[in-house]
Amino acid sequence: MPMDVMDFFRASSGRWFSQRNSHHLAMRRSEGGRSEIEITCLQPDNPEVIEICRLHKFAPERATGAALVVWKGTVDFDEDKHDGRAVLVPVPDEPGSATGSMLRDVGYAEIEPVVGRYRMGDDDALTLITKYSETESEERLWFASPNLRLRASILKRWGGFSMTTFCSEIRMGDVSKPAVTEAKGQRTWPSQQKAAELPDWLKEELASKGMELPTDEN
Repeated sequence: MPMDVMDFFRASSGRWFSQRNSHHLAMRRSEGGRSEIEITCLQPDNPEVIEICRLHKFAPERATGAALVVWKGTVDFDEDKHDGRAVLVPVPDEPGSATGSMLRDVGYAEIEPVVGRYRMGDDDALTLITKYSETESEERLWFASPNLRLRASILKRWGGFSMTTFCSEIRMGDVSKPAVTEAKGQRTWPSQQKAAELPDWLKEELASKGMELPTDEN
């Protein structure tokens, strides 16, 4: 039986290390980036889910749950921080439907709330389509393995400018068992962990993707 959208979110729960490569077609320029992403599923009766439904004028009882996505990242040649959070609330067109509306508390520009569309394919891939006043994005997400998730997207702007992006994401751990520093009680992000603390399978996947391991001096 194919996944539904909440099945996909539940399979995505945890902490991920993402390596991104974007190509700006008009400028013929590529840039890379890295992010650490944490995904947590929320229940339909979560106050934040209800608030987002009401914000977009959808009946809260139609929501099947939500995903809270928190990220911190870097982009090549850019010293600015690229941190943020978003809540994604899927509302099926009909109960059990593979298509529906995707409500977000913030859009990709992180400026204002937005409503997009989603579609779950028979191959268990999730497609997200979001339209703004002068921008349209289409993103496809799928699992190559339980601990390796892939994303491909295209961003089209008014006037024909567009950007393509490909991301490979490796699962670093489960959010239900966060790494905590004793001194401050704060979550330890994967990049702050020493190489000796990483599991062998993760070291192998990082090496196979050409990603750098954290050093013991970190």
